[in-house]
Amino acid sequence: MFLLEYDLVADYLERRSEFREDHLALATDAAQRGDLVLGGALADPADRAILVWRVADQRIVEEFVRADPYVINGLVRSWSIRSWTVVIGTAA
Repeated sequence: MFLLEYDLVADYLERRSEFREDHLALATDAAQRGDLVLGGALADPADRAILVWRVADQRIVEEFVRADPYVINGLVRSWSIRSWTVVIGTAA
């Protein structure tokens, strides 16, 4: 599994509506394939987003990032992908 973390711009909530439909379509496609397990922005403040991936290759997550309208249009200041060794829970 992999964790994708987005560092969001300060005015993310104000700017996201223009790109949200396309972002969610991309994420929905990944979820329907079984690649994206969970995703969403953290609250109070909405300064980061976390997406949990169940894929064998990190490049799948990188392809998502390169195609994500939030990244392309500057709503994401930076992002990182970390390998996550899950040892307990239904996704383990």
